[in-house]
Amino acid sequence: MGGRFFFRIRFHIAKFKEFTQLDKIIIQGGVSLSGEVHISGSKNAALPILVSSLLADGLNTYEKVPCLRDIDSIKQLLAHLGAKVEQDQNVVTIDASGLNNSVAPYDLVRKMRASILVLGPLVSRLGKARVSLPGGCAIGARPINIHLKGLEALGASIELKHGYVEATAKRLLGTDIYLDVPTVGGTENLMMAAVLAKGDTVLRNVAREPEIIALADTLNQMGADVQGAGTSVINIKGVKRLYPVSVPIIPDRIEAGTFMVAAALTKGDVRICRCDPDHMRAVINKLKQTGAQIDIERSSIRVRGAEIIKSADVKTLPYPGFPTDMQAQFMVLMALGDRVSLISENIFENRYIHVSELHRMGADIEISGNIAMVKGVKNLYGAPVMATDLRASASLILAGLIAKGETVVHRVYHLDRGYEAIEKKFALLNSKIERVSDS
Repeated sequence: MGGRFFFRIRFHIAKFKEFTQLDKIIIQGGVSLSGEVHISGSKNAALPILVSSLLADGLNTYEKVPCLRDIDSIKQLLAHLGAKVEQDQNVVTIDASGLNNSVAPYDLVRKMRASILVLGPLVSRLGKARVSLPGGCAIGARPINIHLKGLEALGASIELKHGYVEATAKRLLGTDIYLDVPTVGGTENLMMAAVLAKGDTVLRNVAREPEIIALADTLNQMGADVQGAGTSVINIKGVKRLYPVSVPIIPDRIEAGTFMVAAALTKGDVRICRCDPDHMRAVINKLKQTGAQIDIERSSIRVRGAEIIKSADVKTLPYPGFPTDMQAQFMVLMALGDRVSLISENIFENRYIHVSELHRMGADIEISGNIAMVKGVKNLYGAPVMATDLRASASLILAGLIAKGETVVHRVYHLDRGYEAIEKKFALLNSKIERVSDS
C-alpha cells in the first residue's frame, strides 16, 4: 500500500514538472530574414503513416520523420499496443508483429487528437479496439462521429463507455460510405479500416489533402488497392494481407507556408527548400496578392517581401482551398497591411484565440462570429504573450519577428507539437531569437 502511494505521489510530481518547467522564446524584432531554410517532414502525413504500420507484420522504415512531441506521442501509443518502435534521428522503424493490445488508454490519447487513428487499424487487425476519446489543441469541437458511423457501416459494433470508444467486428465488410463532412482524420481512419475489409469499399465526399494521397500511396506500397486519393471519391478493394514498407514522409506544407509568410512579413528574401509547390498553391496565390514576389522551382520557393504589404481577404476552406492551419500566420501579415482585410474562418469555430495576444502587440483586429476584420497598422510592438495552440504559437513568433522591441512567447511547448526546432531555423535566417527555460 505504501509503495503504491509513493508511486502515485512521484507520478503527480512528474506531471506537475511537465507542465511547470516550460520554455519560452525571446525575439528581438525588426530584422529582415534572408537565406535558406529546409522544411521538415509533414507531421500531418507522418502520424497516419506511422499508424498504418499496425496493419502489417514486419519491419517498416519511415524516413524524414520530424522530431516532434506529437510524433513522440504516437510512438508511445504504438509501443503500448505491442509494436516495437525505434528512432534514429529522422528515421523511425516500427514492427507491429507483436501487436497484442487493443486498448489505447486516456493517458496516452489525451495529448493528441490523431491518436483516434489507431481505431480503424486495431479493429481491422485484432477485431476489437478500446480507444479513449482524444485530446489536442483547443480550437473548437472536432467530433469523431464520422469515424464511428463509417466503422459501423463497415460492420463494426460501436459503443461509447466511460469516455472510451469500444469497437468490435469479426471482419469488416466493404460498403459504400458517404462522409457528411470531408474530414481528414475520418478519411484516413476509414481508409485504413477498409484496406483489409472483405470486398470493395467506396468512400464519398472525402478529404483531398496531400496527406491523404501520401497515406494512400503508402498503403498501396504495402499491397493495398486504394484508388482515387486526392479526389472526392476513394475506391478500395480489400486484400487479405499487407506487407511492411520503406517510405519517406512528404514535406510539411504548413511549415513551408509559415516561413513564406515570415519572409513576406519581414520584407526578407528567403528560399524555402525541400517543399512541394503543388501543395502550396492557395498560399502562394494569396501571398502574391499581398505584393510578395514568389519564384517557384521544382522543390523550392523563393519569397521576397514587398515594401508595402497589400491587404487581402482570405477564407479558410478544405484543401485545395486556403488552409485553416495558415489562418493565424496570415492574420499577422494582414495586421501590417495597407488597408482593411477580412478573414473568414470556415473550418473551426474557436480559432481566433490568438487575437487577444496580437492585441497586446498593437494589432487592430475585430471579431464578429467567424469573421475577423483586420485593420493594418504601421507597427507592432514587442510584449510578453502566451501561446494557446500550435498555429497560434507560430503566429506569435511571426509577430515577434516584425515587432519593435522584445517579444517573449510563453508556453511554446505547443510549437514543439508541430514545428521541428523552429527557433533554430529562424536563427539561421538571421533573426534574433532564442529559447530559454521559463522557470
